[in-house]
Amino acid sequence: MKEYTILRRPAHLDWNKIPALHIDHWHETEPLPISAQAQLCYDDDALYVRLSATEKNIKADFTGLLDEVSDDSCLEFFFSPIAGDKRYFNIEVNPNGAMYLGFGLDVHRLMRLIPEEPAISPKIAKTEDGWVVEYSIPYSFICLFFPEFSPAQGISIRANCFKCAGKGEPPHFLCWCPVPVQPCAFHNPDAFGTMFFQ
Repeated sequence: MKEYTILRRPAHLDWNKIPALHIDHWHETEPLPISAQAQLCYDDDALYVRLSATEKNIKADFTGLLDEVSDDSCLEFFFSPIAGDKRYFNIEVNPNGAMYLGFGLDVHRLMRLIPEEPAISPKIAKTEDGWVVEYSIPYSFICLFFPEFSPAQGISIRANCFKCAGKGEPPHFLCWCPVPVQPCAFHNPDAFGTMFFQ
């Protein structure tokens, strides 16, 4: 299983100094002209996430709270905060900043979360060859579901990162940690990798 080290956030965050993991695995027969990566860091208050994609044909139709953003160009971060507990959050964002925020055990036991005051506010930037999304996940939000969560050096979470566009040109489904080839395979906590807080 893959591993990643989450560095402590420096006072002046420079993403160029944060290691990246590559979202590049899928069962495609032909190479895709698409690539993606993820970077994470943390401090005493939140987990910081940056996902970026290189893709020529960006699809960005959806803007609503209940839209299926994974049909658009989409960058996704799924994570289980507590060892031994397979419940996970899934955060899916398209280039318009539309977000699908879910919580559950699998795709069939997943709740859509729409907080009155969004704790997670994606910021989108377009680049010459793609797009980037950044957001922070406050521990206060995580602790609503996992009161015992308290990140510290040596503590780990289980996670996976994805790049997809179910109705894109071309349709594609890329992941950091390999997942089974089947519908909704992203929603598989057993396939998550391990991320350690440094």
